[in-house]
Amino acid sequence: MTHSLRKKPRAAAFFLTFVLTFALAAPLSASAAPQAPLAQPAAQPKLVVVMVVDGLPNEQVQRYREQFGQGGFRRLLDSGASFSNAHQAHGITVTAIGHTAVLTGAYPYQHGIIGNNWIDPVSGQSVYCTEDRASTYIGETTKPDDGTSPKNLRVDTLGDQLRYATGNAARVVTVAGKDRGAILLAGKTGTAYMYMEGSGNFASSTFYMQSHPRWVQSYAAAKPQDRYYGKTWTPLLADAAYAGDAPDDTIPEVSNRFPLTMGSKNNVRDGDYYLKLKTSPFLDELTLDFARAAVEGENLGRNPAGVPDLLGVSLSAHDYVNHKYGPESRMSHDHLQRLDRMLANFFTYLDGRLGKDNFVVVLTADHGFTNAPEFSQGRHIDAMRIPSKKLIADLNAHLAGKFGIDKAVRIASVPNLYLDYPQIDKKGVARGAVEAEAARFLLDQPGIANVYTRSQFEAGGGSGTRMDLLMRRAWHRQLSGDLMMVTKPYVFYGSGSTGSSHGTPYAYDTNVPLLLMGQRWIKPGYYGQYAEVQDLAPTLAHLLKVRPPAGSEGRVLTELLK
Repeated sequence: MTHSLRKKPRAAAFFLTFVLTFALAAPLSASAAPQAPLAQPAAQPKLVVVMVVDGLPNEQVQRYREQFGQGGFRRLLDSGASFSNAHQAHGITVTAIGHTAVLTGAYPYQHGIIGNNWIDPVSGQSVYCTEDRASTYIGETTKPDDGTSPKNLRVDTLGDQLRYATGNAARVVTVAGKDRGAILLAGKTGTAYMYMEGSGNFASSTFYMQSHPRWVQSYAAAKPQDRYYGKTWTPLLADAAYAGDAPDDTIPEVSNRFPLTMGSKNNVRDGDYYLKLKTSPFLDELTLDFARAAVEGENLGRNPAGVPDLLGVSLSAHDYVNHKYGPESRMSHDHLQRLDRMLANFFTYLDGRLGKDNFVVVLTADHGFTNAPEFSQGRHIDAMRIPSKKLIADLNAHLAGKFGIDKAVRIASVPNLYLDYPQIDKKGVARGAVEAEAARFLLDQPGIANVYTRSQFEAGGGSGTRMDLLMRRAWHRQLSGDLMMVTKPYVFYGSGSTGSSHGTPYAYDTNVPLLLMGQRWIKPGYYGQYAEVQDLAPTLAHLLKVRPPAGSEGRVLTELLK
């Protein structure tokens, strides 16, 4: 004990001498050596390009990456930041919801886009996500339920915030093969252009303007969509490259495979031909061609006000191809290879137009895809299609026998089922009892994994699983059904034996590519951290130095920022 006490003063004296010596010496050395200037924050990018590949699972990007060229997906993967564990973090994974997530940073319970279609609980009528009967396409035929405006979107987007922050000087332009792909990226104050399957043109709607600008008129007059008539889609790579793909006869009812010739039944350039382009790489080629025209026509990235612009591009064809042939098919594989080369050309164009140091590119997807049931069954996986009409008819028959209620499920837009509460109340039956009985019946049916009820959601119930979280995010109190079904893995709603689909909370539907590239702003790397597509809006808001959208719940991906 005495020995220890003797050593402490000596150690303290030494430490004090060291500190004083360092304190006196530091100013001398600091004045002798020049100081490095503080790093200045990078300027805002002149153009942010947000790309969504409709229906692209992350696994396809990883599985085929060695076959990609150097300038497209490989440039994003090698020179940018890529996340292996990025997700569309809601339980109903469809096009409208996925596109809404990208630039709102919000979930369906808040933004109100709960599906491609849903049921108006008051009228009982079907609602299309972007329909607005007060607006029409410019110069094109418009059906009552065509997508013409963001009227149903209940929150704002990154583009809206950019426009607000710049006094509307920033230009926000979006283009897509699907109306919902363009409109839900454009937000409330951007301008959306969408492919018209009746004419092959790209058109906007009267929600945005009364007539197209001159550059759009000039583009349409050249009729670039007609150059593919008679053109044949054949595999891009050697046969050996497709050796791991599913055989062409995996889905028996789908017979039209390679080679595919673009034409029409009437042997003229008509609606049949323009519709056929949608299930081919030529739709994406047209979309990127129109995007180039928009960059030049609107002078995107060279804003005279000195503020950033935003370009949204949704490439729709991969979704159509996967629906028809399955993501395991040669058709899907080849389409992705062709899209890779298109992206390379587009990035090279941006390099030349703006300079590599002046733009940021983001690429993600609105949802993934499950394999076709026939393919999964061949791998000893329990997979199937559920005929939803029969399922609902059987449920109604069961509830009628149990409670004496005729057609208790008044209408359905799967996975949402809407109960006839007035009729249930009139019978004097507790709503919760009908919900619980319906859930019990459905859980006994083949292919159904879980059922959520309105009472359960409103009471905040659930087991605390990730599925609970994703499905709760997907449920909107005013718009969603009174029952929400979840299929088992590799099961989806449909009849017959054609194609594949998506829409579940399982990883094959939620795990999507999340790729960001920008030399001055983005730190290249392969990131394993969990990320959500909802993180894009706050991250881009940070880069653009604007406030995030009002409904944004994502995080800033600080790990990838320089």
